[in-house]
Amino acid sequence: MTDKILLVDDEPNVLQSMQRQLHNRFALRTAGSGEEALRLLEEEGPFAVIVTDMRMPGMTGVELLARTKDLYPDMVRLMLTGHADQETAMEAVNSGQIFRFLTKPCPQATFVISLALALRQHRLIVAEKELLQKTLKGSIHVLSELLGVANPLAFSAGLRIRDYVVRIAQELHLPQIWQCEIAALMSQIGCITLPPDILNKVYAGAKMSAEESEMFNNHPLVGASLLEKIPRLEHVTKMICLQQKRYDAYTAELMKTIPEEVAVGAQILKAVIDYDRHLARGMSRGEAIGQLRKTTGVYHPAVLSLLTSLKLEDQRPVLSLAANQVGVGMVAMDDILTKSKVLIIPKGLTLTWAMVQGLQNFSKKVGVVEPIRVMLGQSEPDT
Repeated sequence: MTDKILLVDDEPNVLQSMQRQLHNRFALRTAGSGEEALRLLEEEGPFAVIVTDMRMPGMTGVELLARTKDLYPDMVRLMLTGHADQETAMEAVNSGQIFRFLTKPCPQATFVISLALALRQHRLIVAEKELLQKTLKGSIHVLSELLGVANPLAFSAGLRIRDYVVRIAQELHLPQIWQCEIAALMSQIGCITLPPDILNKVYAGAKMSAEESEMFNNHPLVGASLLEKIPRLEHVTKMICLQQKRYDAYTAELMKTIPEEVAVGAQILKAVIDYDRHLARGMSRGEAIGQLRKTTGVYHPAVLSLLTSLKLEDQRPVLSLAANQVGVGMVAMDDILTKSKVLIIPKGLTLTWAMVQGLQNFSKKVGVVEPIRVMLGQSEPDT
C-alpha cells in the first residue's frame, strides 16, 4: 500500500496548489482544519506523514502535531508556516517532535525533497519497530519455554490469568494491550528461583515460614530484573514489579513516577492473580470473588467490578490423542503419567516445545498412559 501524506491548511488555495503540484508524486489527502485532520486520521489512517500550517483558527498546527504525537507516534510530522520566529519554532519542535520546520513560501523542490525524506524516515521507523517486535516475540517465546520447563506450576498460572487480564485491559481501554498480556504471561517468571515446595504451599494455601514468605514475596522483583534488559519491556517490567501492591498504596507521590496505564495494568495483575490462586485452592468462582470483596482498599474498584462480571468460557475442542499426536500449545486436561504412574506433566498446563519433546522421549523409553486428553491451543500474543 502506498504511504499516504496528509496536508493541513486553512487556506483552500494553498491546499489546491499543493495537490496540483504534488499529486503525481505522492498519495495526498487534505484537511482545512486541525479538527478535520484528526477525523481523517481516524477514519482513513494510517498516514505516513502529516504536514500542517502553524497559524490556523481554532486548533493551531502546534496543538495538532502535539495531539498526533501521542495518537500516531509512527507518523512523521512537518510544520509549514510563514512565521519563522525562533521561539514558535522551538515550541513546535519540542511539543510535537517535528521532523522538519519549513518556511512559507517553500520552493517546490525543497518541499518535494522534504516529503521524500519524511517518507524515508517513516519507513525506517516502521522497519525498526518490526525488528523490535520480532526480537521481543522471540525473547518472550524463549522465556516461556524456560519457565515451562523450570517451573510448570508458575508457567501455567501465567497462561491461566492471561485472558482475564487482556479482557479487563480492553474494557478499561488501556493503550498497548499487548504489554498487559506479556505482563500476565511473565508475571510468575521470578518463581524460577523458588524451591518447588514454596510454590506448592502458595497454591495449596498452606502455612509458610517467615523466610518462605519473604522469598515468595520477592519474586516480582526477581522477575522484573530478568526482563528489564529486553527492549520495549520497560512498562511490562514495572507492572510485574508492582503486581503485589495494594490499590490504596498508590499514593500521589508514587503516581508521579509511573504512567497511569502501568499502575492500572499492575492493579489488574494483582486482582486476577489473587483470584486465580483462590481457584487453585479449590474455591468456586463465586467463593473466590467473595474472598476478594471481603477486603477494603486492596483492589482497584473498577478492576474488581469487571472481574466479577466477566465470564470466560473456553470453547476449544477437547481431543483424546496418542503421545506422538500431542502438539505445542495444547492444554493437558488430565495429569500426563508414565505407565509406572510417574507424573510428567500436571493437569492444566499448556504444552511448550520442550514439554512435547520430553513427552515424546518418555513415550519411546518407558511408555506413557494413553490416550492423552488435551484441549487445542490458542495463539501467541501480538506485540
